[in-house]
Amino acid sequence: MTTTIRIIILISASLFCSDFYAQKETFKVMAWNILHGGNDIENGQQNVVKIVREINPDIILMVETYGSGPYISNELGYNFHLIASKDTALNDKSVNLSVFSKFPFGERIDTDFPFFLGGTEIIVHGTKMNFFSNWFHYLPWNNEPEKMGKTSEELLEWEKTEHRYKMIQRVLPYFKKYGSQSDSIPIIVGGDMNSPSHLDWNKKTKKIHNDLVVPWYATKIFEDLGFSDSFREKNPNPLKKPGITWDNKTRNDSHRIDYIFYKGGGIKAIESESYMTFFNEPLKINDKEILYPSDHGIVVTKFKIR
Repeated sequence: MTTTIRIIILISASLFCSDFYAQKETFKVMAWNILHGGNDIENGQQNVVKIVREINPDIILMVETYGSGPYISNELGYNFHLIASKDTALNDKSVNLSVFSKFPFGERIDTDFPFFLGGTEIIVHGTKMNFFSNWFHYLPWNNEPEKMGKTSEELLEWEKTEHRYKMIQRVLPYFKKYGSQSDSIPIIVGGDMNSPSHLDWNKKTKKIHNDLVVPWYATKIFEDLGFSDSFREKNPNPLKKPGITWDNKTRNDSHRIDYIFYKGGGIKAIESESYMTFFNEPLKINDKEILYPSDHGIVVTKFKIR
């Protein structure tokens, strides 16, 4: 074997090992409200599976699971955790939240409010992390809050008038508790917050929001606790990359309301994308078209373990 061939072999082996270990240090998280278990269109569950397969996340934080979890996990080969009491049937159609993972689960993380928050430990490439799926109530809601005739301060008071604010107060202790542990155990929270983001209603975007800057509580509270909005971190300009996950053809109702937040020195977001099309219309992904079973878009963030 010549010296040149030996060098080529060594370089090739080095590149292979470098790529292998780079892959081992990353993982991809997907947050998706699939709408009524994906069952509002024909073959909806199958289409959920097809879309997940094309995106190929390592972990899914799912909202509106409603009995579809076992089918989806079995088709994809993921581990499945239902956010409900231990004795709950995995196909229980009343259960909202769930977690899917290619990695092994650790200990359960049960809350007193499993319909809108719960989670589990996941051992990601040998590193223990806490993952939460969550849902905040949609009320109060207005399609165009900038046209309500309210000041920023009045909009923040309006935001507190119905279910969402009260719901956040109930689960806030969990975000504080597990967020405070994030230096040793990173935390990732994903789901449907049913609220615009304060990062999308800032000074740079006020021209599209009737000159309003609104620090929406439902997202600002995460920032105040030291969490990062992974999508906006990697796509910092909301005018160029709005990341809409809620829209309707019949009205002006475009908002980013689905998120993946994270906290912890041991992980870092390196890429984040959103996917969106209208309900029961084709989602174009990887040169394929799949009828979309949901009214919510998808958020996907790739993380690196430091």
